[in-house]
Amino acid sequence: MDPSHKSRLQNLPRILFAPLPLPLLEPILSKVVCTISRNRPELTNRLGVHKYKSFVIDPTNIPFALLLQPNPDEPSLRAYRRNQLPPHDARIAGTLLTLLDMVDGKLDGDALFFTRDLIVEGDTEAVVCLRNALDDIEGSIANDIADIFKTPGRAALAAVRRIKGEQHGSYEHDPA
Repeated sequence: MDPSHKSRLQNLPRILFAPLPLPLLEPILSKVVCTISRNRPELTNRLGVHKYKSFVIDPTNIPFALLLQPNPDEPSLRAYRRNQLPPHDARIAGTLLTLLDMVDGKLDGDALFFTRDLIVEGDTEAVVCLRNALDDIEGSIANDIADIFKTPGRAALAAVRRIKGEQHGSYEHDPA
């Protein structure tokens, strides 16, 4: 793939999300985290004491980061501009597609860390527990999230996966 085309694909999320007012995301993010917490209690159970920690999920090619608080009694997922992030225990940063692949268990977090495709800061033990909890999940959290929004969600996930395939030079069909 032509490097300039790859660069445009990597920057597409930043362009699409730039004009989005973050308060519009709050009900969507709340629905996502509450549904996943309710349908996948094993995820927070696997975190042990770390379920009360705050994780910044920072897709570096979109104009905001997410603060995840997986507390099963009151799960929270909120969007913040990077310069307005509240205190947190750990930060995980990478491109949106890299983070999606990690959530899907398709990429090895350790390998990503050593190739610097993934940045981990703060409480690394909590991050490792989160990654292990995601690895132990049957199925795909990304698919679960897409399913919350039915046909539009599945179409959006399929589009993201197609872009990922183009970036990696493969066009395999991965149904959402």
